[in-house]
Amino acid sequence: MTGDELTSQVTQVARAALAGTPHDRLDAAVRAVDAPDVVFAVSVHGHRTVRASPGAEGLRYEIGSASKTYAGLLLARLAGTGRLSYEDSAAACFGSRPPPSVAPVTLRHLITHTSGLPALPRDFYRQALPRWSTNPFAGYPAHRVIDAFLRAHPRHRPGTRWRYSNFGVSALGHALSAATRTGWDALLEEQVLSPLGLTGTSTRPGGSATDAVGHAGDGVTEVPPLRIGGFAAAGAVRATPHDLLTFLEAHLRPERTPSLADALHAVRRPVLRRGIGKAHTHTLTWFQHPTDDGPAYFHGGATSGQQAFLGFCPGTGTAVAAVATRRFRRADAFVPTAYSVLFGD
Repeated sequence: MTGDELTSQVTQVARAALAGTPHDRLDAAVRAVDAPDVVFAVSVHGHRTVRASPGAEGLRYEIGSASKTYAGLLLARLAGTGRLSYEDSAAACFGSRPPPSVAPVTLRHLITHTSGLPALPRDFYRQALPRWSTNPFAGYPAHRVIDAFLRAHPRHRPGTRWRYSNFGVSALGHALSAATRTGWDALLEEQVLSPLGLTGTSTRPGGSATDAVGHAGDGVTEVPPLRIGGFAAAGAVRATPHDLLTFLEAHLRPERTPSLADALHAVRRPVLRRGIGKAHTHTLTWFQHPTDDGPAYFHGGATSGQQAFLGFCPGTGTAVAAVATRRFRRADAFVPTAYSVLFGD
């Protein structure tokens, strides 16, 4: 069986499991995902329903690359208040100036994965291999990400091609910190987390919250908490399911958070299309999918031992946050089930 055939089969199973009432659908969603801790949290016009495996609802989860939606909102907030511009050169934020013959990589390029940078720095992999299945980012600190960015030669002219890059978004985070002279954790807290009241969200493990314990692909072997090194903007966020819903509800009703309203609208606007026939639409930070009720927005993420899915559809007033404490490395029910819950398939 090919990977596509396996994915199709899993998707059919997930859809079949999600028949019935909304509560039945969420209970079936939890059962469909084979992981030690699973949570499916849904908000429809502000009315929340959460279904979880025993003890899982109150934990705080690593959301991996879904953290980029927070970075994008932060950039939109800073641009909207005039503290910087989307078109600012990222190198200039660090006090560097590329040669006139080299097209500058802008902050917009970094957040939209059009910078021409690779997925990760070239010298990342050698230090990461010994800890690849646990904490591959821990040994690559912020100064190395910045140095690698300032030395990098984009493979394509910035703004011409889309290529998903944890490196690029991480460099963006350091550029924003340099431009505002504020550390990443404090900047995100000040500009995004605090205005939204996200007290159950953090960029570091520990503290007063109880963090979920991640598991490897076997669903049994425990994985240590994520240590993100210099890649915080690309994947450091960990949050409770209710905080994730609060974050998504803010995108559904931007007017309820006046200080962030313009930024919340900004991250919903389409900015590029890619793929065969330009079939894939992206906003500043979300993947966008057409539905009969208008566009839906989503982003997934994974760490060495956990997975997450965030999505919302303004036309139906629906937001979905799904998390699980297992890293699925082959086709599985988690993502297809989360899609089905959001899109009503």
